[in-house]
Amino acid sequence: MAASQAGLGNRVSTVLARKLGAELLRLRDGAGLTQPQAAAALSATAAKVAKMERGWVPIRDPDIIALCKLYGAEDEAMVQDLLQIARLDRERRRAKGWWKHTPDTRELAEYIVMEDAAQRIRTWQLALVPGLFQTADYVRALCVVEGALEDLDGIERIVDLRRKRQARLTDEQPLKVHAVIWEAALRQLVGGYDVMREQLVHLLDLTKLPNVHIQVLPFRTGAHVSMGGAFNIVSFADSAALDVVHVDTIASTRWVEDAGQGSAYDKYFEQVARLSLSPHASAKLIDDIAKGMQA
Repeated sequence: MAASQAGLGNRVSTVLARKLGAELLRLRDGAGLTQPQAAAALSATAAKVAKMERGWVPIRDPDIIALCKLYGAEDEAMVQDLLQIARLDRERRRAKGWWKHTPDTRELAEYIVMEDAAQRIRTWQLALVPGLFQTADYVRALCVVEGALEDLDGIERIVDLRRKRQARLTDEQPLKVHAVIWEAALRQLVGGYDVMREQLVHLLDLTKLPNVHIQVLPFRTGAHVSMGGAFNIVSFADSAALDVVHVDTIASTRWVEDAGQGSAYDKYFEQVARLSLSPHASAKLIDDIAKGMQA
């Protein structure tokens, strides 16, 4: 295994690097240029350009600027978006941030890093209150279901992890979150009546934040295209082309990085949001459900 990994050289990719590389590849193809031609502009090798486009290596700002100029990409906002993604990727590779020292991230590690770097998240949830909105007791109840009851210290580390993630909602540059939640997630008695009532009251408090937009999809809506599963659309820059989609299932988690597939999830989210109650009506329903939470 060690020898195999050594043979990979710089082939260490991240979601951000792959997204950045794919965008540079799209621009190069649009300009009708080859990898050797791009390499000549950087005084580099075609192999280096290939690694950049595959997300295997971090990309320097001067290289991005030079390539954008070569490809005729004159939109300054788009160039700045690419530079922002490159900076975030370099920080990710250096493992900066509080999440570096969090032992309980497991398969969610990459998502937590992406969430910490994001500008905006759109989330569709069928069965659970979004993690960014979960109360401590709601998290504890979920941990019990997952079999972590005997490891009380481990449960509290997970609770602390949620708290750190949620700090993004109220920091100096708060994360913008648009959440659409199926009514079932609000009625499911996770932890019992008291825990769920507290959770619903917390959701109502969050609706008062200017950067948080919560809608509820009521039962009466009927069938719709997003019934198949929950997902998160993570935005790092103003350009929608740089969005990535995180799909979390019972057995696995995956990133949707292809621009075509990503635009499909954009449409799924727009549809489910359009079918949902308005924020005001959603808050009224949440309040009604909370008041009815009695044993």
